[in-house]
This record gives sequence, structure tokens and C-alpha cells, in this order.
Amino acid sequence: MAESGAQPSPTYPGLQACIEEALDEYFAHLDGERPCGQLYYVVLAEVEQALLSRILRETGTNQRRAAELLGLSRNTLRKKVQAYGLGGSE
Repeated sequence: MAESGAQPSPTYPGLQACIEEALDEYFAHLDGERPCGQLYYVVLAEVEQALLSRILRETGTNQRRAAELLGLSRNTLRKKVQAYGLGGSE
């Protein structure tokens, strides 16, 4: 981890375990069909959108604070918020 800060409880299984569980469910719902050819990008976009949305809620839609928490510039965050159609104030 880059910075020390509040960490989840030691009993929390971690984001990777949660993502693996979501992927297991995704593949189970394909009913034997092949996933789209862009699965890597689909997963990254969905995770990024969920992360941005959650951080904006955590910061009361304050983009300056959200960018700081995410380690992004405000301009990068603004572009991503706009691309995903998420709200947010300065």
C-alpha cells in the first residue's frame, strides 16, 4: 500500500475475493455461452465506474476530495466522471 490509512477489518476477505465471486456469478449466468471478446475492458470499466461512484458518495460528490482519495488529478477525475455520466461538484 502506498499510504497508511484506515484499513478494512482483518476478517474482510478483500476486494480480489469479492471480484472473483462476481466473476464466478457472471460466468454462471452465461449458460455455456462465450463471454464478449472485450471482457478485460468491460470488467475494468465496470470496476472503475463502481469505484468512482462510491468515492463520490463517500466525499459528498466533492471532486477535489475524491481525486485526492483516488490519487488522480482533478482533471482526470472530471473526465472519468463525465465519461461515465456520474454527477459531482467541485
